Amino acid sequence: MQKENKNLGIAIVGLGGAVGTTAVAGSLLIQKGLQDKTGLPLAEFDNLNLTAYENIHFNGWDIFDDNLYESAKKHGVLNSEELAAIKDELEAITPWKAIANKDFCSGVTDNKISEYSLRDQVKIIQDNLKSFSEEINAPVILINLASTEHAVEVTDPIFQTVKAFKKALDDDSKKISPAMVYAYAAIDMGTPYANFTPSMGVDVPALIHFAQERNVPVAGKDGKTGQTFVKTVVAPALRARALKVDGWFSTNILGNRDGQALAKPESLQSKINTKGSVLDSCLNYKVENHMVQIHYYKPRGDDKEAWDNIDVTGFLGHKMQIKINFLCKDSILAAPLAIEIARCLNLASQRSEGGPIEAMSVFFKAPLTADNKEPEHRFAIQQQNLVEWLHQDAEKGNTAKIKAPEGEKSLV
Repeated sequence: MQKENKNLGIAIVGLGGAVGTTAVAGSLLIQKGLQDKTGLPLAEFDNLNLTAYENIHFNGWDIFDDNLYESAKKHGVLNSEELAAIKDELEAITPWKAIANKDFCSGVTDNKISEYSLRDQVKIIQDNLKSFSEEINAPVILINLASTEHAVEVTDPIFQTVKAFKKALDDDSKKISPAMVYAYAAIDMGTPYANFTPSMGVDVPALIHFAQERNVPVAGKDGKTGQTFVKTVVAPALRARALKVDGWFSTNILGNRDGQALAKPESLQSKINTKGSVLDSCLNYKVENHMVQIHYYKPRGDDKEAWDNIDVTGFLGHKMQIKINFLCKDSILAAPLAIEIARCLNLASQRSEGGPIEAMSVFFKAPLTADNKEPEHRFAIQQQNLVEWLHQDAEKGNTAKIKAPEGEKSLV
């Protein structure tokens, strides 16, 4: 039985950024029949109750007040012909004023609402979400695509319980980051939330507990798009072949707005924290010489380069090396994942699933789990978990079929 297509709204924190504008522009091009669905990981799945790509609507917040056409032109991800085809639609979207705080992320501009109390900020966010939902007559998912915030000390008592966090909100605690405000606002009104950034959003104990109490689906954090994606594919294969990893040196260069934010040591630490533990988990032992570097390099713009050198020991103690050079486009990899995450969270909401949706771990570097469980990082297992979770979407008494790409066996 073919699913009924219904509308879905995606409210994006950082709507005017490179990833946000690429997600919106790409969706519009697909809706107009000007692009196919290459690069969307769930496009091959048939007869599942996921919102059709053609029925997705966007809005959101940004610290820059340019309309999305002007923003997309500045980012330079899409070419002029693509932008011209959707110019009117992009010009019609201007971001709402955003939560911003220079204590957590530099480069804040005037398109912000941070002069209000934390409780007032929550209300403004919720009013935005409510108006958006009423405008499109559809549920809304909130996704954080903003620039990386500074690292936060999660052991602070205010982050341990829902009660303590709510009191900290009432007290206008300076320890509560904008990412946490968005997460709280969404969960409080029953809106599914995903953190695609390395910032500390929903992934503090208090907010995870809050999502569980309210039965609101949440997911995160830090989208797994480039180097870490490759790492979670390659490392399990090396383990399976008993090739001992003696060292893994990773370097990244990118020149977009996210790269500029990561040039700040405090924000960089947040990113490295989400990338660091993945390798040990995939190999099931600690790699003593695991180094990760991220550099802002303006000439590259959105064209990111991820370079890896892997030193391994094989049979009879012989040493070997593997080199990987991934010349990729940051937003072209990230934007489709953000769209798929929203579709999956909406599915979870339809099923009345709440708290961390662990089946969505395949999308993230640091997946959320319930009850402090260690997350699964191996890509193949994550993918199979997602497939099995999607398969549960069958109508009562029926079985959903998952369409495999041409020439491949069905996934179920």
